[in-house]
Amino acid sequence: MAEKRKPLLGFVGKLPSGTTPGNSGKTRCPLCMGLFKAPRLLPCLHTVCTTCLEQLEPFSVVDIRGGDSDTSSEGSVFQELKPRTLQPQIGILCPVCDAQVDLPMGGVKALTVDHLAMNDVMLESLRGAGQGLVCDLCSDREVEKRCQTCKANLCHFCCQAHRRQKKTTYHTMVDLKDLKGYSQIGKPILCPAHPAEELRLFCELCDQPVCRECMVGGHREHPCDLASNVVHKHGDSVRELLKGTQPHVEALEKALAQIKGTNRALQERVEAVAADVRGFSEGYIKAIEEHRDKLLKQLEAIRIQKENSLQLQKAQLEQLLADMRTGVEFTEHLLTSGSDLEILITKGVVMERLTKLNKVAYSARPGVNEKITFSPKEKAGLCRGYEVYGAINTKEVDPAKCVLQGEDLHRAREKQTASFTVVCKDAAGESMGRGGENIQVAVVPKDKKDSPVKTMVHDNKDGTYYVSYSPKEPGIYTVFVCVKEQHVQGSPFTVTVRKRHRSHPGVFHCCTFCSSRGQKTARCACGGTMPGGYLGCGHGHKGHPGRPHWSCCGKFTEKSECAWAGGQSAARSVLRTVAL
Repeated sequence: MAEKRKPLLGFVGKLPSGTTPGNSGKTRCPLCMGLFKAPRLLPCLHTVCTTCLEQLEPFSVVDIRGGDSDTSSEGSVFQELKPRTLQPQIGILCPVCDAQVDLPMGGVKALTVDHLAMNDVMLESLRGAGQGLVCDLCSDREVEKRCQTCKANLCHFCCQAHRRQKKTTYHTMVDLKDLKGYSQIGKPILCPAHPAEELRLFCELCDQPVCRECMVGGHREHPCDLASNVVHKHGDSVRELLKGTQPHVEALEKALAQIKGTNRALQERVEAVAADVRGFSEGYIKAIEEHRDKLLKQLEAIRIQKENSLQLQKAQLEQLLADMRTGVEFTEHLLTSGSDLEILITKGVVMERLTKLNKVAYSARPGVNEKITFSPKEKAGLCRGYEVYGAINTKEVDPAKCVLQGEDLHRAREKQTASFTVVCKDAAGESMGRGGENIQVAVVPKDKKDSPVKTMVHDNKDGTYYVSYSPKEPGIYTVFVCVKEQHVQGSPFTVTVRKRHRSHPGVFHCCTFCSSRGQKTARCACGGTMPGGYLGCGHGHKGHPGRPHWSCCGKFTEKSECAWAGGQSAARSVLRTVAL
């Protein structure tokens, strides 16, 4: 016995009194605005008539997916996967959302047929007293009755002939007006490979509906079951995706509400600042009036910049919300009104679309704020030879203008503190002059990306920030510096961490003879010697560099790092020189 159907899946039966099955938005083509004729479901879940799609201007794209294309089509489920090759692909743009639609090999007619829309069109026609419906047999006269056994709409003449035939004598005939309360009266869905057979089974191995002929042919020995037995399992996977998509709709609605509120606050703030500017300029004559006009022009530019940014973000979120709503509404309609086969045929397109929508990243916060202030006591320079006061100050840090300073930007020593300074500036390139910004710094070893170095950021309260860190090991490190989650100038950059500074174990001398007080066994790293058995260097003798140097490594700079390799043979004599 078949399992009891879940309430979210489509069913065939009468709706409660007063319920309208479907809606006009699901029965009319968005291009021709007429009832759907041979509707095709696009990957973005919008439905358009076949003839309307064929009139759209196609364009060429490069497809590297080969036979494993993600464009859904009714015929593609019966094709074998092909190796990935580079081949030309024809595409069109969805007339509703401008999404790119890659056409399969069969063109527009190979796209998925929207059987759900066809059912809605028939229901819409029934609510209009059968207008637009013609007989399925003669395709000439208007429909009067429907054979519930054959699921065919018949005129009066064909209905009489249907009753006279021996095979169809006992078929159930229903008046067309009695079907207005039904939610499903669609025609049987036939197999594309065997047009005489109805799709009633589902092949789990090939993940596609099949007919009885398919089972004895290409799907022999494949695990197949009745569509009504497997629709629950596949419907659950669609439901899970739907649950993940629905919260995004609420989040997008809240984000748009915040943008509207921010835009409203921005307008109010602009008006308030403009009033302050006008009030401040009333006490001055022509110089102050000219300065006032300059301030208002600057304020308008700020308003336009911020408003344009908000409008752009609003348009992007509205488009994403429209896409999300389309996906949610179509999926809900499919699960509540679609038949078992309609769900199974459409689920691939639906799941692919919902998966793509769930991966779209968006920001739920407004991209700009309403922070605009007017400082009447700030000097604004000379205007017509008069000292004027008053300036508009947004004081919003611009990460692209922030700079890094310091000698330790690209070099450091292991286990020693390295530091640099972050100077925050606004869009005009001027210093912020105040602290409080969120500075994010990360120092990551090149070969150990999962072990970042601990960093310290000190706010100097004047628009600059002191950053320090202590690398534990030598090597190449990458430093990331972000303000407002955006990289500053020069970030990221690399730092070469060298080994810890080594001091000189020897002495900085003019020659070995002088520093060792005439000891013959004392040596020097410069390699000089003296006659008479002296192993070290001396003024004017062979190998002496002619200037002061370190006895341990031979370097000429007194304040430098020792380059002595630490050999065992030279260590004792060099250290002896140090001791002497």
